[in-house]
This record gives sequence, structure tokens and C-alpha cells, in this order.
Amino acid sequence: MQIKIQNCRIENSRSVLIPELSWQMKEGEAWLVIGPNGGGKADFLKALAGELKLVENGESQLSTCPASDVELVSLERAARLIQEERENDESEYVEGGVDIGRTGRFFILQSKYPKLKKGQLLPPEIEEEARFLENEPAVKLCGIEKILDRGLKYMSTGEIRRTLLARALISGKKLLILSDPFAGLDIQSRTILFDFFNNIVSKNSPAVILGMERWHEIPDAITHVLEFSEKKISFCGPRAEYEALMAKRKASEEGAFSAAEKQAFEENFAGAVDAAGLLSAKEGGHQGQVLVEMHQVKVGWDGKYVLDGLDWTLKEGEHWLVRGPNGSGKTTFLELITGDNMQVFSNDVRIFGNRRGSGESIWDIKKKLGIVSYRLHVEYRMLGGTSLRDVIISGFRDSIGLYGAGTDVECAAANKWLTLAGFSGRENESFGTLSYGEQRAILILRSAVKSPKILILDEPCHGLDESYREKILKLISLICESGSTTVLHVTHDPSEVLPCEKHILELHPGENPMYKIIIK
Repeated sequence: MQIKIQNCRIENSRSVLIPELSWQMKEGEAWLVIGPNGGGKADFLKALAGELKLVENGESQLSTCPASDVELVSLERAARLIQEERENDESEYVEGGVDIGRTGRFFILQSKYPKLKKGQLLPPEIEEEARFLENEPAVKLCGIEKILDRGLKYMSTGEIRRTLLARALISGKKLLILSDPFAGLDIQSRTILFDFFNNIVSKNSPAVILGMERWHEIPDAITHVLEFSEKKISFCGPRAEYEALMAKRKASEEGAFSAAEKQAFEENFAGAVDAAGLLSAKEGGHQGQVLVEMHQVKVGWDGKYVLDGLDWTLKEGEHWLVRGPNGSGKTTFLELITGDNMQVFSNDVRIFGNRRGSGESIWDIKKKLGIVSYRLHVEYRMLGGTSLRDVIISGFRDSIGLYGAGTDVECAAANKWLTLAGFSGRENESFGTLSYGEQRAILILRSAVKSPKILILDEPCHGLDESYREKILKLISLICESGSTTVLHVTHDPSEVLPCEKHILELHPGENPMYKIIIK
């Protein structure tokens, strides 16, 4: 696999995204593509995958892998996949009212047989292949044998990512692009992926390009690094040279977030909270007040439970960390609180003193919740034309998108929150034009803007570069310290666990009991 791009540009149907680009990849090289959110990395990877245009500037050379021979595995691709499943949902036409959509088995087969349509009878030879898909080395490597017949829309974030990876391996494509593949994966899955990466790079088939937001957990097989910043290449060369550059940068900086910057951030946070306080009436409460109760909760599908016998209570001022391996039920647990899982109505789940299903208004509940989740991100991607300011304002109104103009006070408050996270002057940009990580940062601001009673954060730092990640973790810490909001935080990354998270709910699938409560 050899790629040569000399004096070219990257553009979409509306504008030039990267005006000047020269780069080449030779056989036997393994490249890491890195850089800050919005710096150009994502545009470059999309261009290699054929999702954006590579255009020659005058005298140029352009030799790339055909899009039909490239498979891109990314957070954005996973979100787009769920979006497709929702758009094609046919539950209202199906007996029983449930359309599970494409299963993992069918989706993987489509990589080899793209003309396959959902619901069609498979030819005998393809049916035989489908029946024994569990035996494929790629399926075993990615650990998805037991979820092949589950609908994609019912998979956890990590399960979808591993299904995409298995599909990429089975597809027979010549070039695999893995963008931030370790985000949201548990320790076992990351270990598997590391071994896989080093293994296939050593075989040089298929060729692999790795994209990451941060310089951490870099596989040994990486030989070269390409860094983007401000829509241009800021480094291109051997790994050893980049490591030396990173060491110099670290030595010359006091830190990504200096003491002065921390103080300014805290002052900006106080100003943003004050501005938002004009819009959201804060209800009185007291430390120790019960916010959520779950009694002997059982949730599962086809006789298999992801939660079984769960007894758990959330009290005001107790900030919780929720952890467990991929597929252990973390997102399901959170969706019982947000109301996004219908099995809440067959369980004893009480929110703000009312049992779910007892006639309470969902809007009364949403008023007191702030949410960042994969599901919400997918919903907002379907409204990509919404301005950043309107996304923030929608947090006050508990809506997906904004219906009706924002008031002067709402706009002023939204602008303060955007400034807090480094989006000053960008309030009129469209949500859909941002990188995946920038979108995530905006949704975190939206969730916090009204100082909710409970702030639910499901892998909030997905796709964030080091700068945004540090700002967001500082923001969450300040929210915890404010005393008006109680935080529920799901993460696989130990470096993202905050000191204020003294209570831990640990999920243990397949064990009895299936959970453990730890108090520091």
C-alpha cells in the first residue's frame, strides 16, 4: 500500500477545508494521525476514506487507495450508523411493533455483499456463511460472538465499535483507518485492540492508519506521525522525532492549563452560572435528599439480563462514578433514569419521589436533568444545521433543537457558556460543521447550562483532545463543587475519574450479585 498526495487540497461541496496538503505513505510504514479538535485531522481521514474531495492544486501528484478499498472505523461512523438505523426503523409496520433493524451478523455480511437488503432471503451459500460467522477469527478477535444477532440499535457504544472493527477486518479492504479506536473501550477490549493493531501491522496486510486525539497509549507498531493544527500539517516524520518534539513541548509549558488560566476559567464559570441563573429557577434542596431510588431492578432481552436485582439510591450531593466492562449495562442503567428505556415502567424506579409510570410528567423530570450521551449526540447530528448558540439555549428548554428564537437573556447566557469552553465568536457556526470532539464539548455545555438537579454524563470526553478534555473535566469539578447539581459519571478512563466522585457503582455481568457499591 503506497499513497502519495502532493500539492493538493481537501474540500467539501461548500468550501475548502485544508488548502494545502502534501504527504506520502510507503509500504511497511504505520502512521499515527493526530491533532487538536477542529485542526484538520478528521478532514484528512475522511478524505482518505473518500468522504471528502482531494483536489489537485496546479502541478500535483495524487495517488490514493480507491474509496471502495478503504474502511473507516470512527466514533462519527458509529454515530452515523445508529442514525441510519433510526431513520430506517419500521416498527409501525412490523407485527408486535418492534423492528430490531439490522443485526450485527447482517451488517458484517453487508461489507462483503453490499447489495444485501434487510429482510431478503439469503442465497444458500451466503446463508451458510452467515450461520458460521461466529467462527470467523475477526469476530472472535473483537469478542462479538454473543451479540451477532442483536440489533445494532440495542448495542452499547463499545459493542458497536467492536462490530465495526470486525466488519472492517472481514471486508477484505486494503486500507483500514481507525479513528480514536480506544475511546469508550474497557481494559480488556483495549488490550485486544492493541494486540490486533500490532499484529496486522507486522503482516502489512491490510495497511492501517491510526487517528487519535491525544498522545497516549500509542501502539508500538507505529513508525511515523502526521500532526494537524489550524487546518495544516504541523509535523510529519518518524515517531522518534515526534516523541522528542512532545518532550520539548512538555518541558517548555507549565501545563495545558496554567494556574492563571484555571483562575480565569473559574471566574468565567461563575459568570456563566450567574447568567444562566436568571433563566432557571433553582429549587430548594438539601444535602442527603433522595433523588433516585431503584428497588430489585431487572432489565434484559430474550431472557438474558444486563441488570438483575439492583438496589440503589442517589442522594443529593453524592457524586457517583459508574463503571464496568463494555456491555455490562452502564448505559441501560442511565436510561432508566432519563426515561429512554421502556423497561423502567415494569420496575420500581422512583425519580424525585415519584415512581415512573405513576402519571408523572416526563417534562417535569427533564427539567431537573442534564444529559450527555451517545443517544443525544446522535439526535443532534440529525439537526446539524442548528447554530452553536441555539444548541446551548435548547438546554434551557429541554428540547432537541430550538423551536422559536432565543430571548436576549438566553442568547447572552449562551454566549458566556460558549466563551467558557473556547468557542467565543463562533456562536453562529452550525453544529454539523464541527468535529466530533467539538460537538461533544458543545453538548456538555448544553447539559450544564441550567444547573440541573442531576447531571448524567455517559463517556463525556469521547473524541476530546487534551485541551478540551482538561477544560471539560475542570468544568465538571466546578459543577460538583457548586452544590446545586449531583453528578452521575460513566467512564472507562481512570484519568477522568474526579476527586469528588466518592461513590462507585461497579457492574459485574454474569456474576451474582451483578453489581457492587464502593464508597471511598
